[in-house]
Amino acid sequence: MEQRPLPTSDDPRWQAVLARDAAADGGFVYAVRSTGVYCRPSCPARRPRPENVRFFATPDQAEAGGFRPCRRCNPRGASTAEANAALVAAACRLIESAETPPSLDVLADAAGLSPFHFHRQFKAITGLTPRAYASAHRAGKLRERLRSGSSVTGAIYEAGFGANSRFYESADGILGMTPSAWRKGGAGEEIRFALGQCALGAILVAQSGRGICAIALGDDPQALLREFQDRFPQARLIGRDPEFEALVARVVGFVEAPGIGLDLPLDIRGTAFQQRVWQALRRIPPGTTATYAEIARRIDAPSATRAVAQACAANTLAVAIPCHRVVRSDGGLSGYRWGVARKQALQDRERAG
Repeated sequence: MEQRPLPTSDDPRWQAVLARDAAADGGFVYAVRSTGVYCRPSCPARRPRPENVRFFATPDQAEAGGFRPCRRCNPRGASTAEANAALVAAACRLIESAETPPSLDVLADAAGLSPFHFHRQFKAITGLTPRAYASAHRAGKLRERLRSGSSVTGAIYEAGFGANSRFYESADGILGMTPSAWRKGGAGEEIRFALGQCALGAILVAQSGRGICAIALGDDPQALLREFQDRFPQARLIGRDPEFEALVARVVGFVEAPGIGLDLPLDIRGTAFQQRVWQALRRIPPGTTATYAEIARRIDAPSATRAVAQACAANTLAVAIPCHRVVRSDGGLSGYRWGVARKQALQDRERAG
């Protein structure tokens, strides 16, 4: 049944057509009387005049009304975006299963695209270049091998690094420490920490030689400590340091009033994509919010909304990397590592100034 509750120019669906909003695909189609064609909302074709547009809930209804499907956006099948996403997903699986990272030409050939077009689509969907994706995957395999007890040399080769020298050039960025220290659960690394209370409950703050490496919130201070110890069970953890506890007071003050800022060095450890997301989060002004989709667009990865959400979930620096300022597209709150109630409280505090 045709749906025309409003004049076209006042219909919310028309705004989706004007924006070529891919998120609206599947919710309706629009037909153009002057051409006899119907399209999905994201169709890249020239926008029609609103007085020539009719909306239908499904392609079947549009065809029953005498319209034929657009050959450009293929409203009855997979959209171009969906097709490209499937090709990129297949390329990711190819990268993950290969012993050594496939070349751009090999990946593009498997996808049936030119290297230039494949590279652009891959980055748009994953937020990373194929090379960066392969590097992040190798880094993950390396951490897994080291945790499982492999020797450092064995883990390097099992993860796909062709030579020790190539790995050690990037080891510090990948692990945040030497591979031997990582394999031994942080042995040799010295981390100062302190537990305290703030308006949002228990707080744990920890600092490595690089800077603040953890800010965690919770109900049970001992649970926070156990979780932190599990990350690097062999690291030398130093508590009850008066000088460090003075620094913790600054962090607590920042949690209480985020608008004052936190002018302390941070030890940020994550993949290249995660770090891009976290940097974008730190640019969201206090008292405001951004959606996961907006963050994806800001880092030039508009199709990577889900990956942005995963990067937010991986953040270990509460408030300092303000993932509490990210909301769903409808403005609602979604999951938060330290509890949705704390996310709401942080937003309320920032709005109150």
